[in-house]
Amino acid sequence: MKIIGTGIDIVEIERMQQVLARWDRAFLNKVFLPAEQAYCDSRANPAVHYAGRFAVKEAVSKAFGTGMGPHLGWRDIETVRNASSGAPSVKLSDNAAQFARQRGIGPIHISLSHTHHHAVAHAIITEEE
Repeated sequence: MKIIGTGIDIVEIERMQQVLARWDRAFLNKVFLPAEQAYCDSRANPAVHYAGRFAVKEAVSKAFGTGMGPHLGWRDIETVRNASSGAPSVKLSDNAAQFARQRGIGPIHISLSHTHHHAVAHAIITEEE
């Protein structure tokens, strides 16, 4: 399996709290899919989990080498959890998945972590098998 892209992003949780306080649902609906919102809102400190998922979106877009733009938008990259292990993974929208296939991109591997102050995500994309 050949690595063809990597990306990393870090988000200050306090900054995410400020964004949520100022923009609330307008921001959430622009950036996060309903399932992501439901998960984050169910947690004791939603800002921690929103920050992590925001970092995942940025890290994946960096791994693609495109950043956010016409081929990858905020709601094209969804953080989902493995039902049995709880490990995070990425689900792409149909348009983003098609863009990935056109570029020969296969599996996307992510790692997500947070402290009291920061959330960080790392993404590695590999060649389609």
